[in-house]
Amino acid sequence: MSQYRAIRGMVDVLPGETSLWQMLEQTARDVLFAHGYSEIRTPLLESTDLFARTIGEVTDIVEKEMYSFPDRNDDSLSLRPEGTAGTVRAAVQHNLIQSPQRVWYMGPMFRYERPQKGRQRQFHQLGVEAFGMPGADQDAELLLMCRQWWKRLGIDDVLTLELNTIGNNEGRERYKIALTGYLSDNFDALDEDSQRRLATNPLRILDSKIASTQAVLTSAPEMATFLDDDARAHHDRLCELLDIAGLPFISNPRLVRGLDYYNKTVFEWTTDRLGAQATVCGGGRYDGMVAQFGGKSTPASGFAAGLERLVLLLQTLEMDANTSPDLYIVSADDDAFAQALCEADRIRAAFPGLGVVQHLGGGSFKSQFKRADKSGAAWAMVFAAEELAEGKVTLKPLRSDEQQMTLSREDLNTFLHQLETLAFEN
Repeated sequence: MSQYRAIRGMVDVLPGETSLWQMLEQTARDVLFAHGYSEIRTPLLESTDLFARTIGEVTDIVEKEMYSFPDRNDDSLSLRPEGTAGTVRAAVQHNLIQSPQRVWYMGPMFRYERPQKGRQRQFHQLGVEAFGMPGADQDAELLLMCRQWWKRLGIDDVLTLELNTIGNNEGRERYKIALTGYLSDNFDALDEDSQRRLATNPLRILDSKIASTQAVLTSAPEMATFLDDDARAHHDRLCELLDIAGLPFISNPRLVRGLDYYNKTVFEWTTDRLGAQATVCGGGRYDGMVAQFGGKSTPASGFAAGLERLVLLLQTLEMDANTSPDLYIVSADDDAFAQALCEADRIRAAFPGLGVVQHLGGGSFKSQFKRADKSGAAWAMVFAAEELAEGKVTLKPLRSDEQQMTLSREDLNTFLHQLETLAFEN
């Protein structure tokens, strides 16, 4: 028989890795809850036109990377390549933005890219979207919220915030004309992709990684000279707020992001620890999208973080998430096992903060203790005939020099309460 394998670019996350994912996800949930954000869950499939209309028909995502297909009604559907468009569609459809709204989502996205480390065809994002707040204060909150997440993960010292403004539509159109004219005069020095983009999406040339194109861009016009008063004031206020909050950033005038819906603020969090896949989080403001979907004009901003890259960063920094149980229960015989089974069930109900693993499959005390030690548990809880006759249980330390203890039910509860408190503190 042939052996089935995962589709290229779609990767299994195995039990040895999921602890990091869970830690990453739970830390994000804690930060989002603390900032008043609520979860939204949208479908994996949307109309292809939804993405073509918002992301931009001449972006790489729409031109090359979407998983699109006709359904049985011959309607063109696509697996979501990003989460903002579907979230805005849901917000408009269900009238969620009659007043300011803060939402987040987490899940798989799909793009047909060349798989490499930190870049997969099925990848996962945490996305955050805020509707109804036009000021720089909203952008500042998003960036400070990111920093809170990085600090809780212990990676804030290896991430750099890069910041830019791409202004409002009129100023950006004037800039496109100036940039296109300059690049047309230097057409032969551009790389092939940039030559193609010149006629369709010239702003994307600014973040080209090709050295020859970067050399041409050294003398290119800058967006800052085309900003209107509103965009300039917005950006200046954001920079002021970040300075007050002590959040350092690098101004990057070539940062434009790869999606057409942005205006004013754009930003990326980057690291020098992952090689080419340097960006782990990016976002900005997209004040025109809600109206584009038929809703009333509503300011909006948000960001998305790539979970695969964040997990890879944690692994590169040799961080881990402790998933070892607190207790591993071993039993002398079948009668002891039956009582241990009931006691384990009671402990899990009374002390939900503890991890309790019960040995299954029988075996000698020696083999059970080997399994207990391999589990990483802090304590072995031993059920043997003599202790059970006296209504007691023995606790043997597996990771410290503490003394073995034989405890009554009352003393056991006191010990378990202390162990649970310590687990929460850690």
